Amino acid sequence: MPKRWSIKTEWALLETGPLEERAGFAALGISAYDTWLTAGHDRLLQSVREAPYLSAYHFAEWLAWNWWRLRWEPRKTSLDWELSHAMGSIGGGYVWPNIHILSDGENITLVCKPTPERARTPYRYINDGASVIPAAEFESEVDLFIEMVLQRLQDCQVPDCNLRDVWQAVIHERQDPALQQQRKLEAMLGEDPGEMDEVLLRHFLNNAGATGQAALEEIAANRIPGQNVPDIAGLIELGQEQGTLTDPQDRITLRARAPRGLDTAWKLGAHTAQLLREQERLAPDTPITNDQLADMYGAPHNMLDASGHSTPRLDLSFALSQSDRRSKVLLRSRWEAGRRFELARLLGDYLIHDTSDPMRPATRSDTYRQKIQRAFAAELLSPFLAVDAMLNSDYSMESQQDVAHHFKVSELTIRTLLVNHDRIDRSELGEVGWAHS
Repeated sequence: MPKRWSIKTEWALLETGPLEERAGFAALGISAYDTWLTAGHDRLLQSVREAPYLSAYHFAEWLAWNWWRLRWEPRKTSLDWELSHAMGSIGGGYVWPNIHILSDGENITLVCKPTPERARTPYRYINDGASVIPAAEFESEVDLFIEMVLQRLQDCQVPDCNLRDVWQAVIHERQDPALQQQRKLEAMLGEDPGEMDEVLLRHFLNNAGATGQAALEEIAANRIPGQNVPDIAGLIELGQEQGTLTDPQDRITLRARAPRGLDTAWKLGAHTAQLLREQERLAPDTPITNDQLADMYGAPHNMLDASGHSTPRLDLSFALSQSDRRSKVLLRSRWEAGRRFELARLLGDYLIHDTSDPMRPATRSDTYRQKIQRAFAAELLSPFLAVDAMLNSDYSMESQQDVAHHFKVSELTIRTLLVNHDRIDRSELGEVGWAHS
């Protein structure tokens, strides 16, 4: 199988600077699916190049230091996230490409944007797009590149350097199961390796029994930068006291399963929703009623009524299993459309994600599991073919609002469907669109 992405280096001469920088100077090219993400216009040569001259050493050092966060931390809005995921932050006096590296846990997305034309800037990057790469392939290519840079340093007789020390630490952490789990959770919480307060981290890790390990990771990924570490005990208490009682035995089951090989989260979620609609013989252009949705989940009919719910301000919804016949559900939104979408997300999670975890979170983060939930809910509540037919090529905001109102979903849900099916440009979603790859 051909590589879906690669980092290529052609070593070059640099006469000044530290030894490791001189040894690591190279024409450095990054490609994905036969497209050079580093392609750009070279002002000095007056031509387009695939690989500008950069410091492979600085790039390798940045990849090694940020390895855990690049591998596991989903997109967050903070300067700290930018420093760990944007190649433009590497510095060192070089003109780095405007590439962001985004993880959802299963896949890595390389989001490439052109750089602006600036006077006296020797190189301007020109490509615009997003490339989705399986996480395992991201890991293997980064490993290969860093080892190649280390070999280059050895060949050039460069003594011990920071890159070698950092990379050896990463390798050790990846080989130790307990340390690997700790580093993964630190990254999902938005922390650098080993920098989080040990007491806070231990307290958070100790909640895995109450939520389940996978659920704990989803909650970690949902942490807002700069805010406190999530209070798991408080969440569980809130769910027990104020959650709506549902009966898992009454929840709908899906007789068919989505085929393997669906390459993105939204396709898996959407296809599963289509299977459920076909099974239940739901007319594509007829909105699912609140009672129908509640029945599918095994919940009381008044659960989706926005009035009468005084849920405290939360940044996630969740289901909390108590027994085979009892489960509590706490929804975040106070609005009917939001509550419908959240319950549909939790339904999708049950149908797609097989786990014995006591808790199932539906969060605002962009992990693979959360993307699947959102795609399932969007397709279940507002089937794309019906949406597309109703819009009839009129993708104005007014028409999108009308369709959203018809299906009782948010306008963002309709826009996301249109972006995922290439009806409108991804820029219509802004940065949110990166999460739906």
